[in-house]
Amino acid sequence: MAHHPGFLKLVEEAKKRIKECTVAEVKARLEEGRPVHFIDVREDHEWGKDRAAGARHLGRGILERDIEGLIPDKKAEIVVYCGGGYRSALAADNLQKMGYTNVVSMDGGIKAWRAAGYPMEQGDAS
Repeated sequence: MAHHPGFLKLVEEAKKRIKECTVAEVKARLEEGRPVHFIDVREDHEWGKDRAAGARHLGRGILERDIEGLIPDKKAEIVVYCGGGYRSALAADNLQKMGYTNVVSMDGGIKAWRAAGYPMEQGDAS
């Protein structure tokens, strides 16, 4: 997908303020059994097709509105992902602005997760 320059500029600025990690690092965290909130911030229709195994859905449209009800602990470890790592960078930036101190964006998003052959879930589970 070709992104517009204004969007890319926003993402570039956000990436200067956030932490990113690889899909391999996320998979390792999950396999270690560490308490990590693995959040898919994609749109509902994207989530409905498939998702990374173990992820929970909180789309970008409602993330800031609902995050404190889902994760009240501002020090909790949170990994956010989207399709390719752009929207999750913006999500991580906003979560930090809201006071969350341990937020990471998964670089490459679900595309990189799929390409690595990592576990996926299908369907409408939420």
